[in-house]
Amino acid sequence: MAKDITQTVTFDATPAVVYRALVDAKQHALMTGSRATNDGKVGGTFSAYDAYIVGFNIELSKGERIVQAWRANDWSDGAWSIARFELKPAGTGGTRLVFTHHGVPDSHHKGISQGWKDYYWTPLGAWLSERAKRSGKTRATKSGKTKATRSGKTKATKRKAR
Repeated sequence: MAKDITQTVTFDATPAVVYRALVDAKQHALMTGSRATNDGKVGGTFSAYDAYIVGFNIELSKGERIVQAWRANDWSDGAWSIARFELKPAGTGGTRLVFTHHGVPDSHHKGISQGWKDYYWTPLGAWLSERAKRSGKTRATKSGKTKATRSGKTKATKRKAR
């Protein structure tokens, strides 16, 4: 019997940046440390983690949604699932990712569920943070902390003296 996985995670990067990290093969490989392919086209194929994961893109809406037919190479022949990534702006410059994975084989559910956390969300968050530091793309927040910006310029707001 197949099961579903639903997870929600927030990243300190824009939906466009998170989308590219998941779809662009070069960025995906840098984020995971493993070979990845993806032609970035609807109907096109993808692979991740040295082809442990394979599938094809069903829907690609830049910065908003990714839907993929997805399977692992140790699943039974013909077993497929649907992975759906919904990207929404969160706070100032962040992303709330709502992930739903439909049809995961029961015998793999526990491992796949934990695997999304260990092999995707944790490395993606770390990679996005490191990427922002390396590029110097930061901006000031209300709390005085810095966050990544698309332009790479540092934003600071100055209050006029009254």
